[in-house]
Amino acid sequence: MISIGIIGLGTVGIGTYKILKEYNSLIKQRTGLDIKVVKIADIDLERNRGLSFKRGILTKDAYEVIDNPNIDIIVELIGGIQPAYDYIVRAIRKKKWVVTANKALLAEKWDEVFKVAEREHCEIGFEASVCGGIPVIRAIRDGLIGNKIHYILGILNGTSNYILTKMTEEDVSFNKALSEAQRLGFAEQDPTLDIEGIDAAHKLCILTRLAFNCSIHMKDIITGGISKIEPIDIGFAKEFGYRIKLLAVAKEEKGMVEVRVEPAMIPVAHPMSTVNGVYNATYVVGDKIGPNLYYGMGAGSDPTGSAVVSDIVDMASRITMKNPRTKVPLSTSEKRIRGGGESSVPYYIRFTAQDRPGVLSKISGILAKYNISISSVIQKGRKENGHVPIVMLTHGAIEKNLKKAKTEIDRSPFIKGESVHIRIEEGNL
Repeated sequence: MISIGIIGLGTVGIGTYKILKEYNSLIKQRTGLDIKVVKIADIDLERNRGLSFKRGILTKDAYEVIDNPNIDIIVELIGGIQPAYDYIVRAIRKKKWVVTANKALLAEKWDEVFKVAEREHCEIGFEASVCGGIPVIRAIRDGLIGNKIHYILGILNGTSNYILTKMTEEDVSFNKALSEAQRLGFAEQDPTLDIEGIDAAHKLCILTRLAFNCSIHMKDIITGGISKIEPIDIGFAKEFGYRIKLLAVAKEEKGMVEVRVEPAMIPVAHPMSTVNGVYNATYVVGDKIGPNLYYGMGAGSDPTGSAVVSDIVDMASRITMKNPRTKVPLSTSEKRIRGGGESSVPYYIRFTAQDRPGVLSKISGILAKYNISISSVIQKGRKENGHVPIVMLTHGAIEKNLKKAKTEIDRSPFIKGESVHIRIEEGNL
């Protein structure tokens, strides 16, 4: 028998426990493994979770689980950096293998955690840390091992994707869509991690390490959120044949890796444009297999619990066969992380300008000064106090040049307020 100890009995912990209990005989039939949860730690033992537990299985003391000599695998499901980091490190030093869904911990403490695991000849499973029940980590780590990955495009946060879908389909404001997401339980009362791109950046940090075998940290990821997206920009995006999504992008060009999470436009012809609601997807392009799309439920009790169980079963199989192996490369190649200023992509830009002759040519002249050429222009909309929106799409423009031009234009007397610019991600279709 392989004995499991779980730390954290929240949403994912409940899903994991239910699956292991409900499908114990099925797992045994498929794998020959008898996997049992023998101890669970949680700070709240009074909450009614709709589950029954054997006497003595629950404890408030995580170390009672970690220090139990009869437990083979520790499952950490409390989230956050501390005390999760201390629990995982102690478990590894006790020669336990660890399964975690903790993307924030892995993004911030990857090197420290895996160095301890390597030294103690233990393993860490983390399939559930990215995209819930979608097996994208296993696909990159194992299924695409014979490929050099060029490009990753992800919709990695269901809350932001739900809000943008609501804004797109119902023409409502960001604040109204956020309120609806909170009412339905898709968004936290403090939604900062989701709507400002931080949660997606944590996940992208993990995918980038695996796909490009490079050392990357949160500070290296250009991160922006969706709170400033307005219905007017979603409407213009539709006219140009695009949709706005919070996109996590990692790409390698000439030995340099660029990583960013921010709102971007994507063509309606791209399969990622149809990923709506709380669903997640990851689009991976390899040199041998071309584009692969991984789509499904990216969060929740059952999907994420399913991913945790897949790691548990994989580990249990290798423990039984006495086949330990560190599946995560600890050595990293010397790849530079490219800053956003040198990136070149097309852009959507919206100015609020005076409705008089010559304004468009002045804007065009400033853009040309910074080597930015225009591919399309729309000048229409309701006039307000003598100002109208002017919307442009550019050809590929270097980001630092675009920002300089935008700053100069915004200071012009014929422009009202700050202009809006959104990247267009249309490569690798």
